[in-house]
Amino acid sequence: MKKKLALLSLLLSMLLVFSACTSAAPVTTENITTETVTEAGTVGDAEVATREDAEASEGTKGDANEAAAPESLLVGDDSADVRIGSLKGPTTMGLVNLMDKCEKGEAGQKYSFEVSSDASVITAKLLKGELDVAFIPANVASVLYNKSKGKVQVLNLNTLGVLYCVTGNKDIKRVYSLSGKTVVMTGQGNTPEYVTKYLLNAYGITDCTIEYKSEATEVAAALAKDPELIGILPQPFATVALMQNENLRQAFSLSDEWRNMTSAQMVTGVTVVRSDFAKENADKVKKFMEEEKESAETANSDPSGTGALVAKYGIIEKAPVAEKAIPLCNITYIDGEEMKKGLSGYLDILNSFNPESIGGKIPSDDFYYIVTEE
Repeated sequence: MKKKLALLSLLLSMLLVFSACTSAAPVTTENITTETVTEAGTVGDAEVATREDAEASEGTKGDANEAAAPESLLVGDDSADVRIGSLKGPTTMGLVNLMDKCEKGEAGQKYSFEVSSDASVITAKLLKGELDVAFIPANVASVLYNKSKGKVQVLNLNTLGVLYCVTGNKDIKRVYSLSGKTVVMTGQGNTPEYVTKYLLNAYGITDCTIEYKSEATEVAAALAKDPELIGILPQPFATVALMQNENLRQAFSLSDEWRNMTSAQMVTGVTVVRSDFAKENADKVKKFMEEEKESAETANSDPSGTGALVAKYGIIEKAPVAEKAIPLCNITYIDGEEMKKGLSGYLDILNSFNPESIGGKIPSDDFYYIVTEE
């Protein structure tokens, strides 16, 4: 019981909205839930997420999720050169070094940051012009592009695979081990479901039962109660669950299984920009991309220092947990033609499995923002 309470206590601390870089002190988390709506989590109904008149408090889509998603604490500075919105999770973990530079006044230009647990908040504000750049799931970027008729472009890939199978069942080693089993996970109607079902289908498994929960904390709590259960969790929740229960283990990475079956990368998180903003502010976008890349590289090369910042900004309460999770979060920075190749390949696979998962069709070439050398 104590372990379960400790797990829930730690998970309940994993959400904080960031203020502008000029005022980076933590803000209250009152009325914020713990649902991780990251590039691998519940991202809300794609149709709803693209409504330009969507309310900031609009709920996310989840399995039997009756409660509305939390409102974002909208804190920022409208005078910032680039206004950034991101989702709590690995993408924001890759940004904390840039946030730290902002707080110290060392960034190359002025930024503001807003972090939300609800993707519909970020996407609605992006399309309304209240944000310039957003860190969102790869398939949601495609949905936004298609539904908004090209109002967003992808700058880079910021996160690869973050989904892991966690269980105490020693018989579970690969996806094929899930035959005849029940899996507990989040993300119904979104990336986790699409990826998991694609892999099950690729292995010819038809007798795996999936039970959906509305929040990753529910999956972690169920695993804490019964380690023999099989759960699929995104980072950093997977690491938190493992550290809180010695009976659990990481059975396999869905990213590894994806590569084995498709010979392609699993692309889960991307950085997008409003097309109009990019046209009018090419220099600002270029500078941001340079500093985003540096921040992501620092996260990977210095997990200890980055873990301390992740704890400082309230993404994960304890720095040692963050430090251990960072190498498993697949934080990256890939732009240009390599970005286009990786993302288009990923979207092709999703489109063949479920066209609605990417907004009904493959985006045109102008979906990809590629800087050409003069």
